[in-house]
Amino acid sequence: MSEHYHDVADLRLLKEMGKLAPTDFNAWVGLDKIVGREDGAIPRKYRELIALAVACTTQCPYCIEVHSKAAKRAGASREEIVESSLLAAALRAGGAATHGAMALKFYDQG
Repeated sequence: MSEHYHDVADLRLLKEMGKLAPTDFNAWVGLDKIVGREDGAIPRKYRELIALAVACTTQCPYCIEVHSKAAKRAGASREEIVESSLLAAALRAGGAATHGAMALKFYDQG
């Protein structure tokens, strides 16, 4: 039997988390609402595409689903969804390369 780490049914536990740590949970919910704001300087479609790119970087399957669908509702195209994910990949690769330089520095120091 294989283990599944991501199961949409797990999200039902969010309600319990809210009861167990209401102050922290509500602070997190407030942060999450930043993405969906309509009155920000960044239009909603771009807020969702940014959130999607971050979700691809953090590799959160729940966030990827939510922000892909929200970006579509906000008018994003399939091409914009793909470009957002590839921008995330480029930044992730850049981070790996610069961390490689850091590893080389530590190697030389050691």
